[in-house]
Amino acid sequence: MRALVLVPVLTRARAAGEDAPRSAQRVSLHSPEDRLAESTGLAEAIDLDVVEARLVSVPQPRPATLFGSGKVEEIADLVKEEAAGLVIVDHTISPVQQRNLERAWNAKVLDRTGLILEIFGRRARTREGRLQVELAHLTYQKGRLVRAWTHLERQRGGRGFLGGPGEAQIELDRRMLDERIIAIRRELEGVVRTRELHRKGRRKVPYPVVAIVGYTNAGKSTLFNRLTQAGVMAMDQVFATLDPTMREVRLGSGRRIILSDTVGFISDLPTQLVAAFRATLEEVIGADLVLHVRDIAHSETEAQAVDVEHVLRDLGVDTDAADGPILEVWNKVDLLSPVTREEAQAAARFRSHKPVLISAVSGDGLDRLLARIDARLGVADEIVRVAIPASEGRLMAWLHENAEVIARETQDDGTLDVRVRIASEKKQRLLNALERAGLAPHV
Repeated sequence: MRALVLVPVLTRARAAGEDAPRSAQRVSLHSPEDRLAESTGLAEAIDLDVVEARLVSVPQPRPATLFGSGKVEEIADLVKEEAAGLVIVDHTISPVQQRNLERAWNAKVLDRTGLILEIFGRRARTREGRLQVELAHLTYQKGRLVRAWTHLERQRGGRGFLGGPGEAQIELDRRMLDERIIAIRRELEGVVRTRELHRKGRRKVPYPVVAIVGYTNAGKSTLFNRLTQAGVMAMDQVFATLDPTMREVRLGSGRRIILSDTVGFISDLPTQLVAAFRATLEEVIGADLVLHVRDIAHSETEAQAVDVEHVLRDLGVDTDAADGPILEVWNKVDLLSPVTREEAQAAARFRSHKPVLISAVSGDGLDRLLARIDARLGVADEIVRVAIPASEGRLMAWLHENAEVIARETQDDGTLDVRVRIASEKKQRLLNALERAGLAPHV
């Protein structure tokens, strides 16, 4: 389908600051040009043929159409000239504004929320993902039923009639939507219970959970594939993957972790999606460590980071505390010039959270990243020294499998004097193994 992409620039709201709605203030962290490029990318992500993309100045938002009458007419001519069947407005527009613009332009109109919902609807693959997208769609559509019945009478009747047939149809539709929303929420409650059972099972093992989050197209899935050799789809495209994937990774200390790849965030993420995908995002809430992957080569990397942190705070994740669960990962350093890369390295040294610079594509810095993850998860690790007879090869194999062997020295009688770093939750298993073998750790 041929489409136009319009990005309103609310000049008066940007100047006033306090006059802008909260969502608009968050979007304004990005330059208009970056918003235009992002909106075009969102449209192309669902195979739309973008024939025109432009910034539109809006000195004073109009309640009926958002744009002024002159702009509405100008865009109507452009829609007719380009034979566009869809106009995407990168802004929140009310149901009334949407209806009026569709009449004026004789084309389908989608706002930012509607566009993102369309993308999610196409990309969701699992039953859980489809349920969450459907819930977000229905919640979004519920307030826009007036658009679907413009051909029916909505005037109140007289002499015992509470409303015309159009009003009755709208109420019937609203009731059907309410019933479906309730049914989906019940199904998602089952999903939440299942996920909680899975989390309880993992806690019994126990493997720490490390969740990867970040702005869409920051390279999360590429990093996930590099660390796990998984086959998760990774493309230079917004929202390339939606459904969460989890894999086991073994660190240098012998510690095993569960690495979780999650849906990407975006500026002004629709509240319907945050609510609908809460079952998925609970993996982030319950994670022992959250890797915030940033595209450090992007011109809007700081604004993108603010958007991600905003969503994380909404989920209850502490993004500010020095001992919080966040570890920043600055990805795509391979796209930086030598000078810019040195500047990024210098900036990282002065950050309180000490981000790790990597390239998920080339593999540069991944060893440092794994070591940092190991160190962050291993704050409570303990050093144990043990003398293992040559006949206890199975015990030695267990140590290599479950701990990090720091040093080993062979004595004259063949006994191995070993120092290991072991996770506190595994120490008791080591002590039990030593007791069965008739051995004891050195004090």
